[in-house]
Amino acid sequence: MGQAVDVHRLQFALTITFHYIFPQLTMGLALLLVYLKTKALRTGDEHYNRAARFWARIFGINFALGVVTGIPMEFQFGTNWAAFSKAAGGVIGQTLAMEGVFSFFLESSFLGLFLFGEKRLGRIGHWVAAFLVFLGSWLSGYFIVTTDAWMQHPTGYRIGSNGAIELSSFLDLLLNKWALWQYAHTMLGAVQTGCFVMAGVGAFYLLTKRHDSYGHTFVRAGVLVGVVAAILQLVPTGDMQGKLVAYNQQPTLAAMEGLFESQEGAPLAILGQPDVEKRKLDNPLEVPNMLSFLTYRQWRANIKGLADFPQTEWPDQIPLLYYSYHVMVGLGTIFIAVMVLAALLHWRGRLYDSRWMLWMLMMCVPLPYIANTAGWMTAELGRQPWLIYGLMRTASGISPRVAAGNAWFTLIGFMGMYTVLGILWLFLIYREIELGPEPSGHLQKDDAAVLAAD
Repeated sequence: MGQAVDVHRLQFALTITFHYIFPQLTMGLALLLVYLKTKALRTGDEHYNRAARFWARIFGINFALGVVTGIPMEFQFGTNWAAFSKAAGGVIGQTLAMEGVFSFFLESSFLGLFLFGEKRLGRIGHWVAAFLVFLGSWLSGYFIVTTDAWMQHPTGYRIGSNGAIELSSFLDLLLNKWALWQYAHTMLGAVQTGCFVMAGVGAFYLLTKRHDSYGHTFVRAGVLVGVVAAILQLVPTGDMQGKLVAYNQQPTLAAMEGLFESQEGAPLAILGQPDVEKRKLDNPLEVPNMLSFLTYRQWRANIKGLADFPQTEWPDQIPLLYYSYHVMVGLGTIFIAVMVLAALLHWRGRLYDSRWMLWMLMMCVPLPYIANTAGWMTAELGRQPWLIYGLMRTASGISPRVAAGNAWFTLIGFMGMYTVLGILWLFLIYREIELGPEPSGHLQKDDAAVLAAD
């Protein structure tokens, strides 16, 4: 049974990690599309409409692949995690159904209107379509995050006479404090992905001296929105998410920080390698007292180490959890530094001529994907050994009749299929970037005006 649990977890990890490549960009671009359409509506400049159409095509590619890769995840609740679905389906079925019926249909319907109905809708109608695409994608994100947040911090439930978990308060489910902060943190991560991708493509155009006016627009939009998102990702959303872990999942906090023994004035580990067998952090680089201060706002506050909890309550992948958390935090810090520096250069009128900064923006494009993946790994590895924290162990949630060999067979199949999809996605995105917002060398009057203004 233990082997089957591991394979089921690995399969779900693969499918959800690959799937989330796509919605994080669509949710980030949805906000930026509204920004571009708002600029077009306010200025009457057709340049911004063409810019929005270019990113709408990239949005559409990611949306389509997100749908294709999201469907297998829904089936896995029944095929791989039947015991979990049977026990908790009365709760999580509510939010998952709302995601599909309301937000997904809203997003997909108005995406079609946005892509193909610009002439019929008119300027204001097309802006409304962009806004409803944004609303649908962000509502979809909320219902998914609410489902995960309930598994992290269950609220609004009761245990029925048959042992099943039943919903007792729909509002408590939707307004779970864990969901509110996790959602804000997650969506800001998606916005950063969209901003770095947009700024990176703009930097590529400026460095290769193609589509200069669009390069200016893409870099400016990515940096100005991205600097706000990067700072808010740290404070308040990251800080509050950390506090929720500290108060509700204390073994998780200790594992994330590599803290094996309780300490008053616990240090914050910047670097180090956790040695679980010896229960210590090797080669630590630490800031004294900082973990206590960040957690409880007291320099000498006591932070419980893993030794204070039964080993059966420890996350089962402590080194991977520790490294995932530190990768997420480290990259988040880099994002703040890059975006603040780029914003300062923009304020001083030197951003578009700073080739080193443009190279930096372009080379940073993959990093938000890594940071978002590391963040989700931190959340899901940190919840272990619980599938529903405090209610159901992960080992109790799998489908008892699906053997490890069956799970391996489908896992290998997914790996092959996703390799093909990944190559297709890269080709389609490459083609759109190569084609650009306009035929090469074609400069409209309003594009020239944008260049002159910059």
